[in-house]
Amino acid sequence: MRVSGLLLLFLALGHLTLMHLIHSVDEINYVFVAGRYAGWFWRGYDLLLLLLAMVHGVNGSRVIIDDYVHRPAPRRLALGFLYTVCGGLAVLGTFVALFFQPV
Repeated sequence: MRVSGLLLLFLALGHLTLMHLIHSVDEINYVFVAGRYAGWFWRGYDLLLLLLAMVHGVNGSRVIIDDYVHRPAPRRLALGFLYTVCGGLAVLGTFVALFFQPV
């Protein structure tokens, strides 16, 4: 959690700087993203940001579920739902980051 939190801090600040300070929100559209994803650096950057945020958030949610859901069956159900949703979103985000082709 500490390592992913520290990395996320720098990645998120870089993302915030690029998307909101360097470029105006009016400039960010499909063409902007397609131009960014022409190279592998930004794909890797966004993928790392996504996966670290997912791992960090799921681990925090797991701790909350463990603290507040005391019975084993509902805890297993909640954790299973959490892991399923997280896994699906991580696979979908990875697929988009790796295989995005501008039209």
